[in-house]
Amino acid sequence: MTTPLDLDLLARAIDLSRLCPPSRTAFSVGAVIVDADGAVLSEGYSRETDPLCHAEEAALGKLAPADPRLRGATLYSSLEPCSRRASRPRPCAELVIAAGIPRVVVAWREPDLFVTGCEGIGLLAAAGVSVLELPELAASAREVNAHLLD
Repeated sequence: MTTPLDLDLLARAIDLSRLCPPSRTAFSVGAVIVDADGAVLSEGYSRETDPLCHAEEAALGKLAPADPRLRGATLYSSLEPCSRRASRPRPCAELVIAAGIPRVVVAWREPDLFVTGCEGIGLLAAAGVSVLELPELAASAREVNAHLLD
């Protein structure tokens, strides 16, 4: 079920994606992690810490891997967490699963531009993660990446 808080926090993730250094070879993505009460634990965006860093990876990297709050957390991402990547050994969907985050909310499924057939949502769901897609915010997430899609 979508709540006003889900819409606000996913809009915040999209706002964070606008901070990404431009790239012709990667999407600009923002991520927000909140605890069970909706308090922000961490935020991140693509290329925040290095040219290969993904948004979910940046946000998770600011928290201890064993942080107990992650077990009740929700991750908001402007783009579906990746299921494959060439730049790191573990894709973001696996990082989210390993962190124990039980709920993920996304605006936009990854198009077949850099990786054909992204299966991030499927991997999360198969691991028991509740995934909510809010397509009403997909246009805003796509707009940040319009330079890649034209």
